[in-house]
Amino acid sequence: MTTELWVVVPAHQEEARIGDTLRALAAQHDRDFTLVVVDNASTDGTGRIARDFAARAPFPVHVLDEPEKGVGCAVDTAFRHAIDHGAAYLARTDADCLPRPGWTAAARAALTRRPGPGLVCGRIDARRDEHGPLGRAAFRAAVALAAAFGRLRPAHARRHGYLAPYRMHAGNNMAITAGLYLTVGGMPRRPSPTDRAFLNRVRRHTTAITHAKDMVVENSTRRLRAYGLAGTARWYLDKGCGPLGEDPR
Repeated sequence: MTTELWVVVPAHQEEARIGDTLRALAAQHDRDFTLVVVDNASTDGTGRIARDFAARAPFPVHVLDEPEKGVGCAVDTAFRHAIDHGAAYLARTDADCLPRPGWTAAARAALTRRPGPGLVCGRIDARRDEHGPLGRAAFRAAVALAAAFGRLRPAHARRHGYLAPYRMHAGNNMAITAGLYLTVGGMPRRPSPTDRAFLNRVRRHTTAITHAKDMVVENSTRRLRAYGLAGTARWYLDKGCGPLGEDPR
């Protein structure tokens, strides 16, 4: 069976969290999609959990192995696999995230609206099962701070050839048409930070970028424990580059 909408989940060493993500996808109101899970050089049980889920999932599931470590490599491999198998629309979240039940429906509605956007950026919030109200408030503050600094960063100014203004793009909550993905050359496989580099590729090609407030993903707040408030804001601004190094596990 071929579906127009394909959902991609890259995963590296996510044995403890990916099961929650897969259950959240199985609970979507719109389940007319195909899922691609990319086991990105994991040495734990990430791939096994994904394959066990595939055997009983309420939608088709493809589990891929991407030995080259890096989220850009995993996402690009998955998106191109989906497009090769007939995908018209692509959505992505991460293996430590919980898409809310209306997430896929909101992604589809945004991408099929006429005249529709080529890239849709969703809204991110904190997982309610990892921190209390104060932790969630701190997470929201960090994301808002990163978004504000991103808009002010001189390198993001439109004078550098960008057609659209900068808006923070969370790679773990986005959707794009297959045509635009190929037109911009896909997700950079190297170097990090790939999410920001990808957004800037899109900004050089089109103004068709929008935010969908009803396309909501709850993010892990583990970065707050690892980096603190300021460090988490910088991680979302730079997506893990610079002195922060690897994403915390």
